[in-house]
Amino acid sequence: MTAPGATGEAGATTAEGGPAERRLHPVTPLRRAWAPVAVVAGWAVHDPDGAQRQLARLTTTTLLIALAVIVPAAALYGFCSWWFTHFAVTGTELRIRTGLVFRRTAHIRLERVQAIDITQPLLARVAGVAKLKLDVIGTDKKDELAFLGADEARALRAELLARAAGFAPETAHEVGEAPSRQLLRVPPGVLAMSLVLSGGTWGSLAAALVVPPLLWMATESVWTVLATALPLLGAAGASSVGRFVGEYDWTVGESPDGLRIDHGLLDRAHETVPPGRVQTVRIVEPLLWRRRGWVRVELDVAGSSNSVLVPVAPREIAEAVVTRVLPGVTVPERAALSPSPRRARWCVPLWWRGYGLAVTDAVFAARSGLLRRSLALVPHAKVQSVRMTQGPWERARGVADVHVDTGANKTVTARLRDAAEARELLAAQAERSRTGRRDARPDRWMA
Repeated sequence: MTAPGATGEAGATTAEGGPAERRLHPVTPLRRAWAPVAVVAGWAVHDPDGAQRQLARLTTTTLLIALAVIVPAAALYGFCSWWFTHFAVTGTELRIRTGLVFRRTAHIRLERVQAIDITQPLLARVAGVAKLKLDVIGTDKKDELAFLGADEARALRAELLARAAGFAPETAHEVGEAPSRQLLRVPPGVLAMSLVLSGGTWGSLAAALVVPPLLWMATESVWTVLATALPLLGAAGASSVGRFVGEYDWTVGESPDGLRIDHGLLDRAHETVPPGRVQTVRIVEPLLWRRRGWVRVELDVAGSSNSVLVPVAPREIAEAVVTRVLPGVTVPERAALSPSPRRARWCVPLWWRGYGLAVTDAVFAARSGLLRRSLALVPHAKVQSVRMTQGPWERARGVADVHVDTGANKTVTARLRDAAEARELLAAQAERSRTGRRDARPDRWMA
């Protein structure tokens, strides 16, 4: 076993022949020591009246004694949780062992790892440590190692990706981090202007300014106004300042292990778009962005929380990035999207004009929206099922909806198509999906 906080030699073994176990960075106890304090704070927030009564009963001596007990207990908890947490890399899996009384060992098979992200909250950047998050097929929650030294986190990530790609254990640690070529960087000024021109920003701000005064006039209750105003102000901040801080210095780079995304002003994140795991790409075009030719690119990735590829960029540059994440795919031109038939206006007045469909050799492309246009691209190989639905009003007008379901548990719908066209599309898409899965490239790192 390596010394506490030591990086350890990749691929090292113990005297018994098993993989060498490593500990997290020695700064980790400081992070985990907050857990008992958080429990007390949570109780105080949940029952403020009870907390106030209990505090009123405390004398200075009792309070000092309580602090003398709580602080060492928190420190002991942080130290024990760190001391009894180990991880080891074997030839086929990453093992994470935790717990003093109740032991838990997580066995993460490397061939099921599809993304490994490195995040650095502000204080972690100051301390020179980082958090490693692993996206694993079949799990909703990311496993994580927090915290590791920043250099150790990058080296371990490179080693795990190399082993997931099929490199031998004895050579995986020599592969190192794959080189990256920058494809796009979003300037802070462009990001700020895009948020100013976003309808969501102004909508949440208007709600925060209008709703509380109306509630005050109706109820004259301070608590009702505060209970409503604080969430609305939080939503307004999250949609403007929060997004700017989170998407600041957004950079997309291309490497053999996928597209790399770096972003964040305070908390810095280093994410990877897993190759072959992207199920759907959406090109979003808000109304106020159109004069500037800007779009936003969003993703559905199977088993991953990565959902944004490009927060804002000129359409030509964004489409070039899309061709990198979906090799061999060309984004259909607007003229190539066939609209819904005019009789569909009786089903959805006015908004029917926003629907369109194009099916190419590579993708199923469905457009929706008038004010906020969205073009969804689904590679044929990623379609898990296809179905047609018709409501009574749609049957009367001879139109139908065609839905394609992807491996990310999401659905893309081609709305209000001619009923005969929809039936033909249903059969043709099922065949395209079978052919696409047969000819698809393997979903492997560095393939």
